[in-house]
Amino acid sequence: MFTEFNLGYGTGEINLKLPKKQILHVIEGNHVEPLTDIPAAVKTALANPIGSPRLNQIVNKDDKVCIIVSDITRAWVRNDLFLPPLIDELNACGVPDSNITLVVALGAHRHHTPQENLSTYGQEVVNRVAIEQSCALDTDNFVKIGTTSHGVDTCIHKTVAQSDKVILTGGIVYHLMAGFGGGRKSIMPGVSGYGSIQGNHRFCLHDIVGQGISADCVSGKLCGNMMNENMTEMAAMVKPAFLLNAVITPEGQFAKFVAGHWQEAWLEGCHAVEEIFGVPITAKADLVIGSAGGFPKDINLYQGSKTIDNAFMAAKEGGVVIVLLECRDIKEPPDFSGWFDFVSLHERELKLREGFTVPGFIALKCGLISKQVSLIIVTLPENKDFVEKAGLIPAASLEEAMAIAEQKLGRKDYSVTIMPHAANTVPVMKG
Repeated sequence: MFTEFNLGYGTGEINLKLPKKQILHVIEGNHVEPLTDIPAAVKTALANPIGSPRLNQIVNKDDKVCIIVSDITRAWVRNDLFLPPLIDELNACGVPDSNITLVVALGAHRHHTPQENLSTYGQEVVNRVAIEQSCALDTDNFVKIGTTSHGVDTCIHKTVAQSDKVILTGGIVYHLMAGFGGGRKSIMPGVSGYGSIQGNHRFCLHDIVGQGISADCVSGKLCGNMMNENMTEMAAMVKPAFLLNAVITPEGQFAKFVAGHWQEAWLEGCHAVEEIFGVPITAKADLVIGSAGGFPKDINLYQGSKTIDNAFMAAKEGGVVIVLLECRDIKEPPDFSGWFDFVSLHERELKLREGFTVPGFIALKCGLISKQVSLIIVTLPENKDFVEKAGLIPAASLEEAMAIAEQKLGRKDYSVTIMPHAANTVPVMKG
């Protein structure tokens, strides 16, 4: 008896049939009904804060209020939909629009254009409140407010540091280094100085030079994750007054809003993410076959790295991972693909220790994964040379990939786990 799967690949699908007896797990996210009335959902969350009084007991009418907001690289957060009811709530507390400033959490990303502010936050928000941008490279705009117990100086954008009340906003997802996004990430790296960001991100690397990356800075892990713990200390120094974060459905719609204490409410949001996207498994498979879900999640290898990372988590050491990534723009972005010019993983690691970048970290992690499993990429034939340069195994079809996998495994009775939407789903070993 066979089971059939249609796996997303670019704008099409690839069909796969497997003997039912070989299938160990089919990893899919849990269905959740999306919210239909966003303003009402935000108002409900604000009226029922977690671990905190309501805003009307926190802010005063004369307060200068700073709302930290995600930048255009997090466009899926849909700031334009949930910011107006938050600003309305502040108005109801007596705070006028003139006392409210949005600070764009760019981290080390480039500045927004005025048009990007408009598309990200919406015409109503742009018309109502002031908008400032926190770019880590603008060193004069940051002030030191302390040093963490891990020895990292905490330098924060001066508008945030000088505000009477700070409100964190954003979206919560699994994060391949910090465990989960959202919450304290508004502060670090969002509105932090470049030196602070570098100091924090280096916790993702192993304590010993030459040993690659930390085993604790992974998706879903908070306790013992030094990056998360340092970020949390930095955020605590800012003393955020309130938080409003969103949880998204697998289809990219709003599933839930959490509001209240900057850490307690965020942790509840993390639990919601686990319930939707964290899929329990009882064992790891000899072979994992994962699809990003198609375009645009497989537009390039950088975007596809989420699929690789999640699929790897479901595979036995020494096993095989096949990922379906069309990669029509495989060399984009250059600040990722350029890292594969360092053929040696040791060289890649040393360069990353000199100046940490997230694309560099992902390039190093992909290389390290390929040392633990046979990592096969089903992609366009013209991508063959680039995939090989990256240290991965190219295949022009799923049939070719399966033949390579069987050769690597050396037998026919292997177990298989299928991940149709591996970019979003995280396998979680029971226990």
